[in-house]
Amino acid sequence: MKSAANLTDWGLIIVEGADSASFLQNQLSNSVLGLNKTMPCTIASGANGVRLVGYCSPKGRLMASAWLGLYGSEPNDDDRFYLFISKDIAAQFAKRLSMFILRSKVSVRDLSQDWLITGHCTSGSLDAIEIEDTSVALQLPDVVAAGVAMRRLLVAKPANADDVSPGTEDMRILWNSLEIMSAIPRIVAATQDQFVPQMVNFESVYGVDFKKGCYPGQEVVARSQYRGVIKRRLQLAHCALDQIEQTPCLPGTEIYHTDDPDQPAGMVVLSAPSVADTRRIDFQVECKTELMKAGTFHLGSPNGPVLMLDQLPYPLITI
Repeated sequence: MKSAANLTDWGLIIVEGADSASFLQNQLSNSVLGLNKTMPCTIASGANGVRLVGYCSPKGRLMASAWLGLYGSEPNDDDRFYLFISKDIAAQFAKRLSMFILRSKVSVRDLSQDWLITGHCTSGSLDAIEIEDTSVALQLPDVVAAGVAMRRLLVAKPANADDVSPGTEDMRILWNSLEIMSAIPRIVAATQDQFVPQMVNFESVYGVDFKKGCYPGQEVVARSQYRGVIKRRLQLAHCALDQIEQTPCLPGTEIYHTDDPDQPAGMVVLSAPSVADTRRIDFQVECKTELMKAGTFHLGSPNGPVLMLDQLPYPLITI
């Protein structure tokens, strides 16, 4: 089973130059050191080829998340990092990074409007997917769907007038559904500055390196980890499609719980139609852990559609 979709809600940022590695090391939640350089026509993959990274405010809240790879045409070239990021925050994030370059030999460019980004999904090998020498490709973690391990590949290339949007609506639904099922969050404009990384399981999906040293918000993130003050977590959930009707289910939509209906108990992180069951919508939600043992969560209001919690595909690191 294989498909490709035009990912119009994804963007791309390039950070390059002699000092780009040390610059990003001081800005992101995960280490960028030790990444293998991916050569043209090949795929960045594995722990030494791809990193999930976050960018935090001084208060330790995620302002952006991205998938990062290191690319070059020669082993001794200056480092060139590509960050696959939500398109609606790409320009803002690139501008903010640029504010801290100072005298470093680094350039930051937002390529989101000029590059075409596609997502490929397959239950077989990724070797059959042709990677052009002008493209960059990055493999995301596999997602198990209906007992089958689905491989996922992000590919970006310069757009031109001859490009035709690949795939169909079914292919786009598949990609989005697999992203929800991965339980790996992606920060969008509506969820910026809402979550300390651990509130969306960022440390459990290898998006935080607690040994790498300082970055914006690092003290808050570390204190949350070692003092065990996190009381909210990302959870998978679903809702029957016929219940939703006019209820918004976009990122940032608040959720409520029957045991504490007077205030929000969390919010939607991402949502998408389910590829496994066309009668439901799947969600990533951030919610209070103390409320997960009993009662029910409701979408949008205390009397909104019922959200049924699902099992995460990975164990949480205990805090």
